[in-house]
Amino acid sequence: MSARTIDQHREAVAALLAPLFHNRAAEVLPLSSARLTGDPDSYRDRSLAIAVDSPVALPPFDNSQMDGYAVRAGDLAAASELTPTTLTVADRIAAGDPAGQLAPGTAAPIMTGAPIPAGADAVVPIEQADPPRFQPQDPDGMSPEVQSVSFRAAVPVGGFVRPTGSDVHPGDRLLDAGTRLGPAQYGVLAGTGLTSVSVLRRVRVLLIATGHEIREPGENLAAGQIYDSNSVILGQALRDAGCTVTARPCRSDDAADLLALLAEAPEVDLVVTVGGVSAGAREVVRDALGPLGVTFQHVAMQPGGPQGLGAIAVPINAVPINTVPINAVPSTTVPSTTVPSTTVPVITFPGNPVSALISFEVFLRPVLRRLAGLARPDRELRSAPLAAPVESPAGKHQLRRGILRPDGALELVGGASSHLLHAYATATVLVHLPVGVGSVAAGEPVDYWSIDD
Repeated sequence: MSARTIDQHREAVAALLAPLFHNRAAEVLPLSSARLTGDPDSYRDRSLAIAVDSPVALPPFDNSQMDGYAVRAGDLAAASELTPTTLTVADRIAAGDPAGQLAPGTAAPIMTGAPIPAGADAVVPIEQADPPRFQPQDPDGMSPEVQSVSFRAAVPVGGFVRPTGSDVHPGDRLLDAGTRLGPAQYGVLAGTGLTSVSVLRRVRVLLIATGHEIREPGENLAAGQIYDSNSVILGQALRDAGCTVTARPCRSDDAADLLALLAEAPEVDLVVTVGGVSAGAREVVRDALGPLGVTFQHVAMQPGGPQGLGAIAVPINAVPINTVPINAVPSTTVPSTTVPSTTVPVITFPGNPVSALISFEVFLRPVLRRLAGLARPDRELRSAPLAAPVESPAGKHQLRRGILRPDGALELVGGASSHLLHAYATATVLVHLPVGVGSVAAGEPVDYWSIDD
């Protein structure tokens, strides 16, 4: 079988995961500062499940845009530099105070955000008053003696007043379904008094790093064993793409052990495996999942050539709370021995850390970011000259790690080998050397993805 192109495999992955875009489950998040600060991860990178209309007006009352004086515009109609108008100072109105009533011929000191008193229809900024400062008042807001303030210009009706509903009217659409929720979006929802919001449930991923040789960091390593970095690498990459991740490493090369792990796993939307997909002996993912319908093929890329995908039936082990009616009558029949199952898509990546992460970047990251409603699901393809010449296998699309130097040139870091994880950790770009490109001279432009954002 001839090798697939990167584009062909990207299309196959997108087609396999297309059903995840439909009938997405929702969950409810409480809207409170205590929950947002106490459990920030639950609120990060979330999207609205349903559209939200405002239950109230914003602002809910006419209020002052400035610190100044609330006045009746008609009282200042004749005010000028030569003939200023003097008004009696009324009680001060702070934000949170009741609005009260403004008598004709008076001006009420008013703070930003405070309600406009009945009768007033304009605000004069404090800098335009004479004196241009608030005069002392008792703690209860009353002036110790009759005070006055002068104005040297007429003011328009509505000047420096924020009218009721000038931002949102009751029933206006606040946010559409699918809107990504950030600080402003959470803020406007809370500002209308809503106490909860329905969001799309994150895609639930079961991540299985495989290999008889892998061990948890901190354990003592025997000869031939290595620490499991793939669970960390792909786990964080999946979370950054908006997923909820359950990592269950399979420290075995026996197919039965991997199948047992799948049978005991929680209910998920996607299974991602790492390792065990090459053509060698005891390839645990091939051995376990090939008979279940996962297909394996080679993609013309380096690193990351061995790939696999498909859909398998897995047992449903997690029963959601409250799915059984409280008035259900217990069954008197003999329970069935058939275990309910569901079909779950599976994406398999090769086991070398660089191969696994580049495979995720190329094939899975864009789809998952679209599912999560995240900005810029696709890496932007840019171009820059190479700092030094490079050779590449003409029959493969090679992706090399590199940095963009201050002079604008691309400098490759590390070699092409798929085990050079430290070089990847220092890289800021992935450089593309497509199929058909055998060599590139220094100074020639090549395409790259920025991966440091």
